[in-house]
Amino acid sequence: MGTARNTEEIGESGAEDGNRGTPAELIDAKIAGLGDWRGETLARMRALIKQAEPDVVESVKWRKPSNPAGVPVWEHAGIVCTGETYKDKVKLTFAKGAALDDPSGVFNASLDGKARRAIDLREGDTVDETAFKGLVRAAVALNTKGK
Repeated sequence: MGTARNTEEIGESGAEDGNRGTPAELIDAKIAGLGDWRGETLARMRALIKQAEPDVVESVKWRKPSNPAGVPVWEHAGIVCTGETYKDKVKLTFAKGAALDDPSGVFNASLDGKARRAIDLREGDTVDETAFKGLVRAAVALNTKGK
């Protein structure tokens, strides 16, 4: 199927840079291309997501000329979270984060949203890995509930 959505997910959006490959390869390239603490942080969080939910599916969405590498997305019966990079932070946004219990206070951004919650990680920040993996598992459980 040649819909724009499908081609974006598999990395064939026709972005000017010609970046093509599997979603995993595109995410690898994004991490390598950052070449600094943001790439290291994104790689570390990606590993934690996969540890928490080995069946998570990686995709790359929202590729456009202003962001040809797109946004890494982790899905399981719906979006679990996205991984955006900015000059000063790596932002992991949980699509249904407002519905998740966060007793450890891992979420530190988008706290007033009705659906999403996010984690902003700046250079040198650490995250409670056990609590983060718990959020990933809870997001997957919420996505699969009733399906």
